[in-house]
Amino acid sequence: MPPLDVAKPDFGEPVEFEPGDVPVYWACGVTPQAALMASRPPFAITHAPGHMFVTDVPDSAYRQL
Repeated sequence: MPPLDVAKPDFGEPVEFEPGDVPVYWACGVTPQAALMASRPPFAITHAPGHMFVTDVPDSAYRQL
C-alpha cells in the first residue's frame, strides 16, 4: 500500500496546515462505511450521517457464536 498523502484525502477537501500542526486520524463514519462496503459482511450496525443510535443493550447481546 502506498504511503498516505494528507494533501490528497479520500473524502472531502484537503486541509491547509499551519507550521507546527500535526495531522491526526479523525475516526468518522465515512471510514468504517468504506471498510464495510469493501468487505461486504453479511450483517453490520452503523449510523446515518448526522444520526447515532444509542442504547443500553450491551454489545454481548448481539454477538453470535
